[in-house]
Amino acid sequence: MGLTVSALFSRIFGKKQMRILMGEDLFFTLFTQKKKKMVFPAGFNVETVEYKNICFTVWDVGGQDKIRPLWRHYFQNTQGLIFVVDSNDRERVQESADELQKMLQEDELRDAVLLVFANKQDMPNAMPVSELTDKLGLQHLRSRTWYVQATCATQGTGLYDGLDWLSHELSKR
Repeated sequence: MGLTVSALFSRIFGKKQMRILMGEDLFFTLFTQKKKKMVFPAGFNVETVEYKNICFTVWDVGGQDKIRPLWRHYFQNTQGLIFVVDSNDRERVQESADELQKMLQEDELRDAVLLVFANKQDMPNAMPVSELTDKLGLQHLRSRTWYVQATCATQGTGLYDGLDWLSHELSKR
């Protein structure tokens, strides 16, 4: 009953419920004014935030190698994926590309919209969006909606532009 009433209110008031995967540090940068120490919990955190008439259920799936195999347990019903790449780390970009491609091959994520935050664009040797797009192999994604947004998380540059794009794409569904 509660779910039905919630769905009814969402339709009346125009809010949509969306499930998004993103890292915790990005979550705190986007949705709080507090600085958070990099402490990785044993489990995953779940937060709900509202942005542009969409309620995002955000699953913090952190990037530690040990917990990456557990990510797949959180993929079901995910409509959007925010993948953050360090644009300044040329040595690890292939590792990021491999992880992204593994995730995108998961059946539960086949319909998820992909937003890539090309972070650390303030650094002098940061890869531009076009180069990062190429290195991640995104141009080969024919059946997926995706976008790469240049960002600098410490300054907040580009973060809301990316969320605006994601909100717009998810509102079409």
